[in-house]
Amino acid sequence: MSTVAVPQLTQFALDVAEGLGSPGQKKLSPHYFYDELGSALFEAITLLPEYGLTRADERLLLKYSQAMAQRAATVDLVAELGSGSGRKTRHILAALGSRGPLTYSPIDISPAALSACAVQLADIVPVKTICADWLQGLKELTRDRGHRAPMLLLFLGSSIGNLDRDRIAGFLREVRACLRPGDLFLIGADLVKDLETMLPAYDDPTGVTAAFNLNLLARMNRELGAHFNLRSFAHEVRWNVKERRIEMHLLSSRDQTVEIDALNRGFDFAAGETIWTESSHKFSKQELDDYARASGFGPVSTWIDAEWPFAEALWRAC
Repeated sequence: MSTVAVPQLTQFALDVAEGLGSPGQKKLSPHYFYDELGSALFEAITLLPEYGLTRADERLLLKYSQAMAQRAATVDLVAELGSGSGRKTRHILAALGSRGPLTYSPIDISPAALSACAVQLADIVPVKTICADWLQGLKELTRDRGHRAPMLLLFLGSSIGNLDRDRIAGFLREVRACLRPGDLFLIGADLVKDLETMLPAYDDPTGVTAAFNLNLLARMNRELGAHFNLRSFAHEVRWNVKERRIEMHLLSSRDQTVEIDALNRGFDFAAGETIWTESSHKFSKQELDDYARASGFGPVSTWIDAEWPFAEALWRAC
């Protein structure tokens, strides 16, 4: 009897099946925004006048890079979770590199972003990329880490805000478990501000953020043989007061069933039903200090941008 080989489902396909097929709110991880096109669209978002977060992040890194480097003077390895193209990381690497030999290990799930990062920063430091998700890449890096000098781990751009709030403390404890006492962790976090400032940052009038969100459906079409009609879904942004977070959704404009060939099944959408694609939690300085202490770090310094309330918090592993 012959055996027919069944193609192995990718993790993307498995996560789509769970996210769209589970009871209640349909949900997909923002992890999957960042294919090659998604990464390029996000880089465009960072240039939008409405999206002040990245510029605030960069201003702080530029203005305080020497102060950050002084506090991290003994490190010879810098790693970064979710590096993207690495553009804003240049300031702190340049400041640290002037103090002695340094290696930079960006960790990202996007090969295109890592390639851009290596090109962007190779003139400053040796770049050793790791293509993996945050924790997997960090575990790989620390498993092979032979030297005893402290490491500086970067987590910029308020990526921490994309996690569910009830998962943040656990995630930070997992990060701490990968580090040694004395290692440093620089974490960027967007702070709570008025709605008139926050909402347009995720719903710009030129539609770049909408295209970024809708590309998640297009990616399923390309990679999983899905049959989403992108014109029958709309980008929607909400402010969740209780959780202090911006939510991005994809809203179905009509009753419809979408077949996904890779899963050999269809998923029903009612008119007005959404796929929740991203959370962007907002924080206070005190909350960041509390997270540090609860996860095995000690706060060292916090710098806050004056134009767009955003924080860079430096913690030391206890």
